[in-house]
Amino acid sequence: MFFKKFKNLTLALLLTIFIIPQSILAYSKEIIASGETVGIKLNTDGILIVGSYEINGHNSLVEAGLKTGDLISQINNKKVHTVEEMVNIITDCNCDNLKISYIRDNKTSKTTLPLYEDKGVLKTGLYVKDSVSGVGTLTFIDPKTKYFGVLGHEIADTTTGELIDIENGTIFDSKITGITRSSNGNPGEKNALLYSDKVEGNIFENTKKGIFGEYTNNIDESKLYKVAQIDDIKIGDATILTVLDGVEVGEFSIKITSVNETKDKLKNIQFEITDKTLLDKTNGIVQGMSGSPIIQEDYIIGAVTHVVVNDPHRGYGILITNMLEEAEN
Repeated sequence: MFFKKFKNLTLALLLTIFIIPQSILAYSKEIIASGETVGIKLNTDGILIVGSYEINGHNSLVEAGLKTGDLISQINNKKVHTVEEMVNIITDCNCDNLKISYIRDNKTSKTTLPLYEDKGVLKTGLYVKDSVSGVGTLTFIDPKTKYFGVLGHEIADTTTGELIDIENGTIFDSKITGITRSSNGNPGEKNALLYSDKVEGNIFENTKKGIFGEYTNNIDESKLYKVAQIDDIKIGDATILTVLDGVEVGEFSIKITSVNETKDKLKNIQFEITDKTLLDKTNGIVQGMSGSPIIQEDYIIGAVTHVVVNDPHRGYGILITNMLEEAEN
């Protein structure tokens, strides 16, 4: 479903000489279905421009031909990863402009960014950040590889809608403190406390099919679910695992209304929330529920990814096999 700070209207090889059968997959036949709420922090692969402000009538963003959502990768021919590195370059350069390399639409370009003095300090006129954070739901942990998957969709820039390139990141403990209920046209959200010092895993990938990494905590293998193939999934009753209060994972009823292996391997499952307790608490799907595992009998079949904004009782999910395959790449 939703990453807390990012909304969506439908609410987000090595070539060898050997022939390997497509049926041979690295992921386990049985995996842990979590449903735990986790904090998520992504460190961007560069410095992300999120806005601008005028200095003495000048707007450096416009003058340099930059846009919100551009990712600064180099300044004065030096690779940069953090805002602190950018500040240090400006402090030490004794210059009135910066040579910038930036990434837009997966293409690298160069420009000159003017600096302007404001109260004796040289400034860029840009609002920038080097990380994003929020709340989502842990979908699965593979007990064999310790790979995990969260969200079931990408984290994208709120302005451009483009997937954010990341260098690394972490998932960590989180506690739900309240729920803002959904209404037609206005998805609600989980409100949470984040404990960034209590790391549960390291993120290595932000993709359209979810956030993936390696789990570093101890894992509980006492309850495993079989990985469902699309032919195992039935129209009708199922459940989702998610947290509505504190840290306790609850199981809530839904009805699967359709299942399709879409071309982009997204929004494969359509469903409707039927659980009275969940509806009373949330009035449907809310932000932060993204990644909640979908369970049918003893199978994990997918994860919640999107809400139908004008009817928050209904939503979409991704097939678990599509998430697992993505985690392997």
